[in-house]
Amino acid sequence: MNSTRTFLGFSMLLVLLVFSACDRTNRSGIPYVPVNFQITVSNPEFSSLLAVGGFVTIAGGSQGIIVYRFSPEEFRAYDRHCTFIVDDNCRVTMDNTDISAVDTECCDSKFLIIDGAPIDGPAAIGLQQYNTDFDGNTLFIFN
Repeated sequence: MNSTRTFLGFSMLLVLLVFSACDRTNRSGIPYVPVNFQITVSNPEFSSLLAVGGFVTIAGGSQGIIVYRFSPEEFRAYDRHCTFIVDDNCRVTMDNTDISAVDTECCDSKFLIIDGAPIDGPAAIGLQQYNTDFDGNTLFIFN
């Protein structure tokens, strides 16, 4: 009888964990979308990433991804989903200074591209950042 209760308790816990994983979000409330791909930086499509300060916008994540070359060895990748009112599904784009991304669709929030932090507008949470790893030619972006 005691082992049956233990099994039922374990089963309930397992069911709760499975269902809670189905609605994953990150700290900003942006829906969790698996990201796992690679970019060959020398590919002409991504040639702006050859220089520090260069960036590209690519498909992926919740609303697309901005990839920014922070230094010769380091890249930053951010989801374009604005963090102000997540349910509005608004996107940020790089502004003309190339140092920030701005949501011109909904709230005019502005985010610093070097760390994703909000610097202007109503957003209080930074952009969702993805992990990056660079081997000298191939950039891996993942969560």
